[in-house]
Amino acid sequence: MKLSLYSTWGCHLCEQAEQLLLQAGLAGAVEIIDIVDEPAAFERYRVHIPVLKVNEQELFWPFDLEQIQQLLRQQSSGL
Repeated sequence: MKLSLYSTWGCHLCEQAEQLLLQAGLAGAVEIIDIVDEPAAFERYRVHIPVLKVNEQELFWPFDLEQIQQLLRQQSSGL
């Protein structure tokens, strides 16, 4: 399962999202991608960050711990 958090430096909402990922026990499993470093990600997510992407499924902010866990369950069961 590929987990990515699209974020940028200085984004307080992104920091909140990172804390939720820590609470979910995903600290080392998530790749943090700064949209400033990737032009395609910047174009797609610039007004939507933070965005959690699990495989090809995107979860746009605002999201909570339960939504993260639900998305993970769906992806692990192949839905």
